[in-house]
Formats: sequence, structure tokens, C-alpha cells
Amino acid sequence: MKRVLAVAAAVFALAVMTAQAADSTQISGWISDSGCGAKHVGSGAECVKGCIKNGKAPVFVDEEKKQVWAIDNPDAVKNFYGDHVTVTATADSGKMSVHIESIAEAK
Repeated sequence: MKRVLAVAAAVFALAVMTAQAADSTQISGWISDSGCGAKHVGSGAECVKGCIKNGKAPVFVDEEKKQVWAIDNPDAVKNFYGDHVTVTATADSGKMSVHIESIAEAK
């Protein structure tokens, strides 16, 4: 019985990891702030940096859909405020948030 439970637990863990890996998506967009959201798109980093310095949270603005997503690991984007980027991220559409796995300047 213990062996069956151990195998079942391992299969469940593998299924969860596979499902999480499948949810990672690569998207292009902008790093902005929660105060201005999509209004900063393409306007440069100075305003974004100022808003974040004054307490606003960094956000990701989807380039295609112009949707604003909260970033649940904001330290991942601290070198990209105001930049046009491509991210690999896991999205939580219920919370409209993303977990950034990797980030680079968009080409």
C-alpha cells in the first residue's frame, strides 16, 4: 500500500510540474509601473523609474493586447524599467499576474 501511495504521489508531482512548464509563455511587451500602466509604452524609462521610486509597483504591459499584468517577482525586472522586452513567464489570468522566468531586451 505504501508503494502505491508513493508511486501515486510521484505521478501527481510530475503531472503538476508538466502542467506548470506548459503554462510558460514567451511574450513581448513593456515594463511600466502600476500608476500609469500602458500610458508609458514607448515613452522611456525616466517616468517609470520615478513612479516606481515613489512607491508604484512595476508591471508588464502585453504589447499585442495592451493588457497590464502585475509582476509577482518584481526584482526580476529591476534593470528593465521602461524597456521593450521579451519575457518568458507563467501567467495567472485570474489574478492578472505573471511570474517572470527570464527577461531580455526585445529585438
